[in-house]
Amino acid sequence: MKPELFRLLSSYAPAFTTNRGMAFCGDSTELMKKLPDECIDLIVTSPPFALVFKKEYGNPDQSEYVSWFINSFGRELYRILKPTGSLVIDLGGAYQKGMPVRSLTHFELMIALVKEVGFFLAQEFYWYNPAKMPAPAEWVTVRRIRVRDSVNPVWWLSKTPYPKADNKRVLREYSEDMKRLMEKGYRAKERPSGHVITTKWNRNLGGSIPPNVLEITHVDEQNEILQELLTSNFIRLGNNSANDRYLQGCREAGIKPHPARFPVALPGFFINFLTDPDDIVFDPFGGSSATGAAAEALDRWWFTCEIEPSYVDGAKFRFDLPVADGAMVESKGQLKLNLDAHD
Repeated sequence: MKPELFRLLSSYAPAFTTNRGMAFCGDSTELMKKLPDECIDLIVTSPPFALVFKKEYGNPDQSEYVSWFINSFGRELYRILKPTGSLVIDLGGAYQKGMPVRSLTHFELMIALVKEVGFFLAQEFYWYNPAKMPAPAEWVTVRRIRVRDSVNPVWWLSKTPYPKADNKRVLREYSEDMKRLMEKGYRAKERPSGHVITTKWNRNLGGSIPPNVLEITHVDEQNEILQELLTSNFIRLGNNSANDRYLQGCREAGIKPHPARFPVALPGFFINFLTDPDDIVFDPFGGSSATGAAAEALDRWWFTCEIEPSYVDGAKFRFDLPVADGAMVESKGQLKLNLDAHD
């Protein structure tokens, strides 16, 4: 049964709908103000990073980033999240302007969300993406005094120390070494580290508990990505595809794809880990609706909000929806949020 929240959302003129979700084109800060308290099970998103160089989709200056996010988004995200819900933020780091030293902005944001807004840091994850470009070029490829930055921190935040979560839903296939150990048996003993290994380690519990490092290597069709996500012994998610159906659709329709997409399986991992089927997932920086695609495949309800019309139009290709010639760029005024409809 469709959640009651979606009856409210449908009155705000979504740009498109699917069997399980809807995408909005507009300012998510305005949409969130219309949402009731504690209505979302999981918010998973990747906001614009606090980079020195400006991106076409817009990114605030490092000096203003934390206050911008906290005041525009942080408190509203806390308000609309259910007591047992989670907020997952993919937020890469950056260098300070003109110097080969790192900005602390992404750490400062996480601390502010905890200290000022009231979230708990449930756990930090790290998305390893070997396909990331070697940047900044000045320090990495010209002067050669730094190495490639290939890791994004992903903050898992919650309103309680005990949010909904179940790592049995994201178990990996056992390694060959572990399979041999279970077959031959293991002698109980204390390791040099002081950890006591008992005979319980011999039991087959359906798979190994995944690490908090998400390795990115390739992207394929999203259903295959999610299948791999649920069966592999390590989370291998790609971000350098040139031929998935999203990019193919954008090329054929003459739509410029979102330049900073995260792989469908990245939100897919957290959706599987932190929610149940029919829970509600929201992405306030919807981009190409990777979050929506993952939620749809995993039988969750979802909605996204993205301010750039062409990105919303391109997102339709993730769901095999038709896109009109000329794309959304020519019809921006018709596709903004109609937030007065329900007043």
